[in-house]
Amino acid sequence: MTIYLDNSATSLPKPEAVYRAVDHAFRNLGANPGRGGHRLSLESARLVLDAREAAADFFGVDDAARVIFTSGATESLNLALFGALKPGDRVVATSMEHNAVIRPLSALENRGVIVSRVRADNTGLVSVDAIREACADAPRMVVMTHCSNVTGTVQPVADVAAFCREKGILLLVDAAQSAGLLPISVGDTGIDLLAVAGHKGLYGPPGTGLLCVGPGVELQPLVYGGTGSQSHLDAQPVDLPERFESGTLNTPGIAGLLAGIRFIDETGLDAIRSREQELVAELISGLQSIDRLTVYGPARYTEHGGAVSFNCADLDPAEIGFRLDREYDIMVRVGLHCSPDAHRTIGTFPRGTVRVSPGYFSTPEDIGRLIDALKVITG
Repeated sequence: MTIYLDNSATSLPKPEAVYRAVDHAFRNLGANPGRGGHRLSLESARLVLDAREAAADFFGVDDAARVIFTSGATESLNLALFGALKPGDRVVATSMEHNAVIRPLSALENRGVIVSRVRADNTGLVSVDAIREACADAPRMVVMTHCSNVTGTVQPVADVAAFCREKGILLLVDAAQSAGLLPISVGDTGIDLLAVAGHKGLYGPPGTGLLCVGPGVELQPLVYGGTGSQSHLDAQPVDLPERFESGTLNTPGIAGLLAGIRFIDETGLDAIRSREQELVAELISGLQSIDRLTVYGPARYTEHGGAVSFNCADLDPAEIGFRLDREYDIMVRVGLHCSPDAHRTIGTFPRGTVRVSPGYFSTPEDIGRLIDALKVITG
């Protein structure tokens, strides 16, 4: 039996309702939403609106028009960064960011944006005081991950948001690892821009994502083209969400994303978080029982999201991952996980780590089989 423990990359399996929703939309609602007045186009547009409103409610966004559908967190982050920053602007980032932040910032540096980086401690935790200090020169934006995809460390986003709001600094939060696992309210917390992956904790299909844009935040589009509205204009529409949704939307993917959000609402975010915390607690305890393993990140499971990284003293992470796959049918991820600065921070660059990320559909038996396999592999 295959054991899938790579949910930080993509959640698997999805709830059955997600599979059904995608299939139904693909077979019966394949028309282009907002690009026609016929019945199928209108039904597709209604589905998209339902999904937008469900996402707005889920993430505490007062105006559903400010929920933008994207292909994933990477596109959402690019839209936020390139849309908000111009030459001469300063932005503060952290050493725990994913390449979906690091690489756009590198490109923006080449265009004259000034980037400062705050280093986390060796557990991957970013200090609010360090953020405050880095913001002494009043940057345009702070960008930070809510939950590390390497160590699972949950960052103090609410405290950073309160500081940024007080100082008039935009806050962009990468919620790729936290959406669907941790409670997030854009309105209550004061987050200006929230980038969300649809295919991880929201249980949606690959190729889905969201950017939640707070009130008063203005962005330049990343992509220009047909929106189905104001077609007589050469210029891009200014109205949201059309301003940022040029081209054909991924209606089947959005249908699956809507089903994933409804699954979370029906199951309860607290129940999902509780189950995953129990699994992470068993995982950390089991890993710590193996003498030759080093576990990274916070010592307490309550301070983790869904990911746990470890290494064995004299084994390459790639060998461990290969043997888990081939000999035990256990799927984990190895390497740098697209977050090289995070590994520099915790001292695992360039080797990387073995990353284990159970999900809601994982079981204690899955964790037990993993630990038993690792005892043999590292013995």
